[in-house]
Amino acid sequence: MPASLTPAIEIREVTRSFGPVRAVDGVSLSVPTGGVMGIVGESGCGKSTLARIILGLIAPSSGEVLVEGQHLASLDRRARARLIQPVFQDPYSSLNPRHRIRDIVALPLRAQGERDTEGKVIEMLGRVGLSAAMADRLPGQLSGGQRQRVAIARALILRPRIVACDEPTSALDVSVQAQILNLLAELRRDLGLTLLFISHNLAVVEHIATEVAVMYLGRIVEHAAVDVLFQEPRHPYTKALLASVLTPEPGRGLPDSGLREGYPDPANIPPGCRFHPRCPIAVDRCRTDSPAGLTAQGRLVECLLAAD
Repeated sequence: MPASLTPAIEIREVTRSFGPVRAVDGVSLSVPTGGVMGIVGESGCGKSTLARIILGLIAPSSGEVLVEGQHLASLDRRARARLIQPVFQDPYSSLNPRHRIRDIVALPLRAQGERDTEGKVIEMLGRVGLSAAMADRLPGQLSGGQRQRVAIARALILRPRIVACDEPTSALDVSVQAQILNLLAELRRDLGLTLLFISHNLAVVEHIATEVAVMYLGRIVEHAAVDVLFQEPRHPYTKALLASVLTPEPGRGLPDSGLREGYPDPANIPPGCRFHPRCPIAVDRCRTDSPAGLTAQGRLVECLLAAD
């Protein structure tokens, strides 16, 4: 396959179980080079587990992950680190409070055997909007937004081509969230990055993603270009997520997603469509027939009714 057509990330029928819990259940997904894949869903849907599999932090129970055409399982830790790096959710716990910023950012370089790191560290701090004077500070002397910039600098210091961001703005104030999102978009453009963006915040995903995959109980139930998915959602779960977004109008009260009661249990996945116990439009065959792999209007929509 020509390099220009090789996906940055290709996931093939990946599963991951923790005892009786199927956190990821037969997921296939292709992330194009230079794109931003947003992965959304409720807490516990499997999106963070999927991110950890892609990063090589945990191995899949079955299936395979390819990064730029290379099997992830065949790469050692140093090779993986040069291809893909993470930015985690909490900028407070992801940085060692006893290490100075220069040492935190330089650590990936030193792990690769490099010793002359000072110039690269200062340059990368500048790229993420931090002055050279920040290099001598401890994390406790920085704000939350500054700490997340340090985390981004650390992720980029090896010049990886892919960055996996797991809820990178959820611990920040709204105004700071916008700054970090704009920074990520700028870095993606300037450095030619591919981003995997995990979030439960649909407004954030709509702002930064080029494609969106919606996860429910370990599976991707809808996948489409970002503008298509937000303008014309097809899966009832996607519609419920969009309907549940809070508005700034105080008189409107809490939104009604229309979902039935019955929180999903990944240790006891129902037969048929796994969403049917909560689906407001489910019919009898939804309780027995699986919609796995179905498409509608040329895009993945695992819903029997949407595919009709």
